[in-house]
Amino acid sequence: MAYKQILYDVKDNILTITLNRPEKLNAFTGVMMTEMIDAFDRADKDDEIRAIIVTGAGRAFCAGADLSAGADTFAPSREDRPERKSAIRADGSIDWSSEVTRDGGGRLTLRIFECLKPVIAAVNGPAVGVGVTMQLAMDVRIASDNARFGFVFSRRGIVPEACSSWFLPRVVGISQALEWAFSGRVFSAQEAREGRLVSKLYKPEDLLPAARSLAREIAENTSQVSVALIRQMMWKMLGADHPIEAHKVDSKGIFVRGSSADVREGVKSFLEKRPAKFPDKVSKDMPAYFPWWMPRKYS
Repeated sequence: MAYKQILYDVKDNILTITLNRPEKLNAFTGVMMTEMIDAFDRADKDDEIRAIIVTGAGRAFCAGADLSAGADTFAPSREDRPERKSAIRADGSIDWSSEVTRDGGGRLTLRIFECLKPVIAAVNGPAVGVGVTMQLAMDVRIASDNARFGFVFSRRGIVPEACSSWFLPRVVGISQALEWAFSGRVFSAQEAREGRLVSKLYKPEDLLPAARSLAREIAENTSQVSVALIRQMMWKMLGADHPIEAHKVDSKGIFVRGSSADVREGVKSFLEKRPAKFPDKVSKDMPAYFPWWMPRKYS
């Protein structure tokens, strides 16, 4: 796919995805959604990519949904959305099983949720609406100290999207999530840090170097199969109803990976006091028990 609204750049085993509509503050569109999903698909298939950074071009990360359609921005009956209108039956009822009723931000965050590579959000400027909810499925969020955030949905008469009613309380806690979502106000990077939405703040010129430093630490020192498994273990266990579910998955991982080439290299390199060169690849060496969950469908 030739990208029009994102940049896809791989260097030193790190993929940087840049939202690239700077003249529109990187406002989110259906095209951007499709391109980002494709970029994550590509990244998962490429063993040379060990970590992913997502950032924005220009002075914003993402200003939220593109509102150029005015009051009808979110209306499913818009004339330029014939595919969405198809879910509305003749009697006015809605076919909720139809794929066209799905929220675009949710399509993206669900794809990020399933990603096999660690994802770092480098929030370089304003991030509101889907500009902040898309980050919740990313693993580490760091920000410029001039960034701004806002879950502004209540001020637009809609509701949070991009699966954020699942992600946000798990990231920051239910009370903080509700305060931000109820008020819909835009808040500072410092408040985001204090509320655990982001982990660290940097001067604007230091943000991307910090993101790349963390990405390089992962890329240069770890087993890509281990990282892929760890990512899915941590995220999937957020929904488990008992720690025994984690014990089941942990046990499979320890049992199967214990005889892998990666483990032999990891132990040997430690004893020999040298950097490890892990041979296993995500494309061909994921354990047979993966995935251990049943795929979910929208229906």
